[in-house]
Amino acid sequence: MTLTALTQPLTQHLTQAAATATTQAASTPFTMGGRTPTEFAWFVVGLALMATAAAVIQHRHGMRLGPQIFTGVLRAALQLSIIAVLLRGILSVPWTVMFFIALMLTTASLTSIGRLRGMPFAKQAVLTGVIAGGVAGTAAVFGLHLVDWTTQNVIAVAGILIGNSMTAATLAGRAFREAAVAQKPEIEAWFSLGATSAIAYRDIGQRAARSAMIPNVDQTRATGLVTLPGAFVGALFGGASPAEAAMFQLVVLVGILLVQAICTAIVTTILARNPQLIADAQ
Repeated sequence: MTLTALTQPLTQHLTQAAATATTQAASTPFTMGGRTPTEFAWFVVGLALMATAAAVIQHRHGMRLGPQIFTGVLRAALQLSIIAVLLRGILSVPWTVMFFIALMLTTASLTSIGRLRGMPFAKQAVLTGVIAGGVAGTAAVFGLHLVDWTTQNVIAVAGILIGNSMTAATLAGRAFREAAVAQKPEIEAWFSLGATSAIAYRDIGQRAARSAMIPNVDQTRATGLVTLPGAFVGALFGGASPAEAAMFQLVVLVGILLVQAICTAIVTTILARNPQLIADAQ
């Protein structure tokens, strides 16, 4: 059997899926996220007003974020627009979800690495931690049949868990660097006694991992009474009953805790391999 014969069914399937998506797009009235042009314009104005208010507040209080609020919003808008287009095709060809997850893992890792620029072993720590946490957490959720295996669910759960893995890596890495700089004399003393880097940085790594975990531990404890997280609200908007939305939110919360525990443990362990003193961020 030739290669052409083997790939012909797949080619036909992709062609048919593309034709179906094109037909649906052509038959759909022109709207922007279900909004008329006037409604969409007000949507943009509303976002701009909120972003401007946030920028003014941070400037007056000397937070020194510069244009990061505006650039962050613009980048998010562009990325979400691209993702919306990609998802339309992915939902038509479900097996391509694996490439989308790989893209999310790559983007999350690069974002966190950028925040830890200049730290020894940062790239290795972040890549290993983010990928291990995101993949393990997603595999646990679906392997234990806590959520139905559908393309939409895989994308939603993986996106939430990978995003929180990225956050954990950044928080743990920054806390590790700050503590290492603050406790430089103590680390020097350990090295002068012949201690390995793992021992010299052990307490710092443990505290950094704990610091990165605390925000989501607190959020988990406060969920339902203080906050209504996005997964719960999103499930309600998607037509789920309150009980179903609550169950989905519990899966997400526990999945996040698992992901962040894995990620922070890996990140701080690898960062502690550094046999030298860590310089402060420039």
